[in-house]
Amino acid sequence: MDAMELIRHRKSIRTYNGEGFPLKEQERIMSYAAEIENPYGIPVEYRILNADKHGLSSPVIVGADTYIAGKIKRLPHAEEAFGYSFEKLVLYADSLGIGTVWIGGTMNRDAFERAMDLKDDEVLPCVSPLGYKAEKQSLRETMMRKGTGGDSRLPSEKLFFEHNFDTPLAMDKASDLSEAFEMVRWAPSAVNKQPWRIVVDGKDVHFYEKKSKGYVNASGWDMQKIDMGIAMCHFSIGLEQKNIKADFVLKEPDIEHSANTEYIATYSIAL
Repeated sequence: MDAMELIRHRKSIRTYNGEGFPLKEQERIMSYAAEIENPYGIPVEYRILNADKHGLSSPVIVGADTYIAGKIKRLPHAEEAFGYSFEKLVLYADSLGIGTVWIGGTMNRDAFERAMDLKDDEVLPCVSPLGYKAEKQSLRETMMRKGTGGDSRLPSEKLFFEHNFDTPLAMDKASDLSEAFEMVRWAPSAVNKQPWRIVVDGKDVHFYEKKSKGYVNASGWDMQKIDMGIAMCHFSIGLEQKNIKADFVLKEPDIEHSANTEYIATYSIAL
C-alpha cells in the first residue's frame, strides 16, 4: 500500500470483534518488530500479551484479548526512539488490516508492567491491542473521537516554517519534501495535540516540540516527545518513498524560539 494512503486513512481502533488474534499473525508481527530500528539506536523490547492470562485491561478497549507492549531503557531520547519504533510497528499492523490504537494512560499499568517484567531502569510508555475491528463502534469510541478531534489536523501554516518561526513555509517551495510534510501533519498524537513544529533552513529540516502542560511526569518523562518520534517516523517514511537521502543529526541551530518550544533533531538533506 502507498505510504501516504496508509498514513492518511489509518484509524485508531478501540472496538474489536471479540475473536482471538491468530497465532500466525502474532508471529508475523513479532518478526517485523525484531527488525525495527530508530535513528537513536536505542532498542525497544516487544512482547505480545494475552489479556486473560496476564490480567490486562483498558477502560477504552472493547472486544480485544491480545496486546502488544514495548519497553525501553530510561536513556536520553528514549521517548523519541520509542515513538519512532512503535509507530513503525503500528503502521505495519495497519497495512495487514490489523487494528491498533496507542494507549499510554488508560490501562491497568501495574498489570502491564508485571507482564513485561519491567526493571527499575526501564519504562513501558505505551501498548496497543491487536485484533480486527467490530462492525460497529462502541458509543465510548465514537465520543472519544469527537472529543479529541481525531479526524482533523492543524493547517500546514501552523506547523511548517522557513528559516524562522515567523515565516510559514510555502508548500509549493517544499518540492519533493511536501508529501513527507503531509505525512507528518497526519501523524497521531496524545489527545491530538500535534506538538511538532518544523523549520526548514536550506537543506536542514529542524524538528521542534511545542510543549503543552501536563505531559511531563515527576521523573522528567515527556509523553509529547513520543509524539515527536512518531512525526519523525512519518517524515522518514516520506523521504524513503521519494528516495531522498538525509543525515540525522542532533545539533541545535541558532533559531529563536519561545520558552515552551524545544529543539528535538535535524534531518540534513543530501544534495
